[in-house]
Formats: sequence, structure tokens, C-alpha cells
Amino acid sequence: MTDTLSIRSGGASFDLPITDGTIKANDLKQVSTAQGPLATYDPGFMNTAACRSAITYIDGDAGILEYRGYPIDQLAASATHLEVAYLLLKGELPNADQLASWEHTVNTHRFVHENVGNFIRSYRHDAHPMAKMMAAVASMQTFYPSSRRLDDPEAREMNIVRLIAKIPTMAAWSYRHSIGRHYVYPNDELGYVDNFLAMLFQSQQRVYQADPRVSRAMEILFILHADHEQNCSTNAVRAVASAGNDVYTSAGAGIGALFGPLHGGANEAVLKMLREIGSVDRVPEFVEGVKNGKARLMGFGHRVYKNYDPRARIIKKACDDVFEVTGVNPLLEIAVELERIALEDEYFVKRRLYPNVDFYSGLIYEALKFPPEMFTVLFAVPRTAGWAAQWLEGVTDPEQKIMRPKQVYTGHRERDFVPVEAR
Repeated sequence: MTDTLSIRSGGASFDLPITDGTIKANDLKQVSTAQGPLATYDPGFMNTAACRSAITYIDGDAGILEYRGYPIDQLAASATHLEVAYLLLKGELPNADQLASWEHTVNTHRFVHENVGNFIRSYRHDAHPMAKMMAAVASMQTFYPSSRRLDDPEAREMNIVRLIAKIPTMAAWSYRHSIGRHYVYPNDELGYVDNFLAMLFQSQQRVYQADPRVSRAMEILFILHADHEQNCSTNAVRAVASAGNDVYTSAGAGIGALFGPLHGGANEAVLKMLREIGSVDRVPEFVEGVKNGKARLMGFGHRVYKNYDPRARIIKKACDDVFEVTGVNPLLEIAVELERIALEDEYFVKRRLYPNVDFYSGLIYEALKFPPEMFTVLFAVPRTAGWAAQWLEGVTDPEQKIMRPKQVYTGHRERDFVPVEAR
């Protein structure tokens, strides 16, 4: 028997079918009100499903994150980022031959057109790296007009490969330009993450080789950031794609959304908070300030997770591996003590405020000598795989239409125009 939602309006009764815990918004149009057909009002899409997706599953109450059904902790422990990218895009993990072919294909498309390098150089050196990368990614559509052929499966796949392959190059060049260094070109002898680190940090070495512990920690961070369901930037990608846009233009919109401090800038805010606390013995004072509204707690709580963010547990362990190489970030001791007190304090437990992915990730980036403005770039590079998968799912979904939310009009009505001399 199908579950239904019964609504009465104006003396009439309506039974609307419930499927997958939702009712179709279009079914609400059957219900008439004095203001017209019934609709929902949902600022921020707090409880509105805009699509059906088989990519990422989240149970925020239980603290579960899965890509295509695979738990995030298993993928972070055993997979590579390119394996995860393949999984997100194709729905299954690759076998050995498929993975080798996929890695080879991505590696051969790492280079970008020299004009893109010149494009980045045209910015001031102190322009934000995210602004440079956003413009560079969006410009790729002009280099690959085939990307506009959304009905061509081969064109879709080829341009997704190009985007995933080239985004580390554009990100690294945006960083090198910011610090006044020459560009480092991709090295086909290195894997995806090692090549990215080399393009960032190579100096006098013939071949830059990252410490394996740092490389693995970055691989884990890439996996954890690869996708996260319908967040702000993914919603932006899907919305722009719904107008018939290519993967580059759509990903550029995702970068723009991620650029916002409320989305991609949280880990930088965590570091600022830890510095303001200053020392372990001041943590209790800070916690009391949070409870009485005089201080703001960053890196705790999440729009989706009402439990410990599963990514935060994994990153906390990755911190130990990185700090073996770089030395311990002095802010770590403050962070650990803050977490300990918050997890035991009834005020935070009652509000289900647990550490999220941003609480520890900034400590790793800072230990690797990245400036704070690069933190969001390091988020965007791996998230490109998720954006590409979400873009592909959206443009091939027969149910999807161009996105145009309804509004609730609150302005004036039926006013008469008054000539300027009479106003």
C-alpha cells in the first residue's frame, strides 16, 4: 500500500503519494489556496530534494558517508584518489587493467594550453588563487568546443578526463604565480597526487619526490573531499549544467560557490580561532565564552552531520603522519584539548556539536607551508571529481529540467507610474 499525505484546503481533500520519503512538488499544484496552487517555502533548500542521485549517501545522524555504497573509511584506508574518481564517475571500482588505463588516460592530459598559463600571469601576483583558478577552468570551454556537445557520450567523457587531469596543473600554477615562482610542468613519471605536490613545491630538484607520508596524507584528503552530496558548490554545478552548460563552465560555477567563506573557508577560520585561544590553559575560558555567546566555535557542527563527521576522524589520524615529517603544529595541542572538552560538555553534546572535516584539515595544510588562501584551492582540486560526476548524472537524467526555483513575492503590486517631474 502506498503511503499518502492528506491535505485539506478550501473544503477539498487531496491525497498525495509519498515516494522515497518525499512528495513531488508538482503534485502540490493540485491543492488550491487563496494565493494560488500550493508550494513549499524552503530558504536554503533545508528540506527540498532537487534531484535523484546514486553517487553519495550521507546519514548525518549516524555519521555515515559512502561513495557509491563504499564507506569513506575503507576508501581512505586503501584507495587512491583516481580510483575514487573512477568510482564516482562510473559507479564501480576499476579492476587492475581498468585502473591502469584510467591513470594513463588522465596522465596524458595534464598539460594545459600555454595561453592558460598566460591568462593566469595576467592577474596581479596577489590576486586570490581561487579567482585565478575559477577563471582558468571556465576558460577551458573555449579551448575544447566539443565540451558543448552534451549529447555526445565520447565528448562528455573526454572533457571530464581533461578537467580532472588539468585542474591540479591550473591550481599549482595559480599558487606558483602568487609566490613569484616559475611554472612547473606535469611529470608523467609521478602519480596524480605526487605530481601535484611536485608542481607546487619543486625548486632545484631534477625530480621532486614528496615524502611518502605527506603524499599519502594528501591522497586521503583528496578522497575525503571528492564529493559530499548536494552541498552549495555541487548545487551550483548542477544548476548551471541544467541550462545546457559544459563541464568546464559548470565546474567554474562550483569553484565560485566554494570560494565563499561559508562553504570552503571554514578551515582557515578554525586556525584563526585556535590562534586567538593561544594556549591550552585558555581553552576552558574560550569554551565558557562560546556558551555565553561571547566567542564563536569554528570547525564544530555541520549542516548535515548531527554526529561526529566521519571525515574528521580520518583527518585527525592523517595529522599524526604529516607531523612526523614537518614537526607538530603547535596549534594541534589546543585543538585536541578543545575537542576533548567540547565532547564531554553537556552544552555541546546536547546541541550535537561534533568536530567536522575542517577542524583538522587546516592544521595539515599549514604544516605543509601553504598560505591560508590556498586552503580552498586544495579543497577544489579533489572536489572536481565529484562535480564532474554530479554534472554527468545531471545532464543525462531525463527527469532534470532547467533549475528555476519558485519565489514568494513580497513587493508592491499594481502601482501607477508617476512622471519624474511629479515625483
